[in-house]
Amino acid sequence: MPGKFFQKPEPAQSDRVPPGQYLAKGFPVLTYGETPQISTDEWQFRVWGLVEDKTFTWSDFMDLPQHDFTADFHCVTRWSKLDVKWTGVKVTDFVKELAIDKKATHILQTCYGDYTTNLPMEDFIREENFFAHTLNGEPLPAEHGGPMRLVVPHLYAWKSAKWINGIEFMKGDRLGFWERNGYHSRGEPWAEQRYAGR
Repeated sequence: MPGKFFQKPEPAQSDRVPPGQYLAKGFPVLTYGETPQISTDEWQFRVWGLVEDKTFTWSDFMDLPQHDFTADFHCVTRWSKLDVKWTGVKVTDFVKELAIDKKATHILQTCYGDYTTNLPMEDFIREENFFAHTLNGEPLPAEHGGPMRLVVPHLYAWKSAKWINGIEFMKGDRLGFWERNGYHSRGEPWAEQRYAGR
């Protein structure tokens, strides 16, 4: 994989780059299907299932505490990008707005374009996870998941759903799009959980 667009990590970066990954010189765009084009005026975010059913507008999200984040980003296709700079809303701040049933064990992220991906609650509600609307000081481009995506830095990037528009809170797990098509249910980069059965 090393070449024009990727390079081997330096030995000093071994604690930040998971096994089998190369460093991207840019920020690659990988998308299955067409890229949804959603304006902030029409964007909505719904929560349902084992939670009080609620719908948030873009303004509702912008009224929540905003933070800058710097996080490494690891794609299952074997590239990583270090120190990506985002702005958004902490998951831990967002869930304070919700009445979540204690029986909820998992979530299913839903997105414009009909993409879905699952997460256990313990992987979702973490201080370092956030909903991102800004990348490198600019509104998050549609090709990178704008206007809003979830970012879950400790898992492979397919768990950081682009174009996110809702979360279903569930008792028990339900596989999302890539998980139904052979990807690992959790996607831990340091354990190379790329595909089901690992």
